[in-house]
Amino acid sequence: MARKVCKKCKIFVEKDKCSICGGNQFNDSWKGRITILNFEKSEIAGKMGITVNGEYVLKI
Repeated sequence: MARKVCKKCKIFVEKDKCSICGGNQFNDSWKGRITILNFEKSEIAGKMGITVNGEYVLKI
């Protein structure tokens, strides 16, 4: 079963609503994944505009 990803935030979502933006538009086709443990110190998180720790995809 493919995992769904919020189209706006690019974070993996397990429920029917994104925990970050509250959106309900998802995609199950993605490439690459990254886990952000400390967004405040992560250069990649800063470049991607990530402000919440979690597991994200690189490309939808």
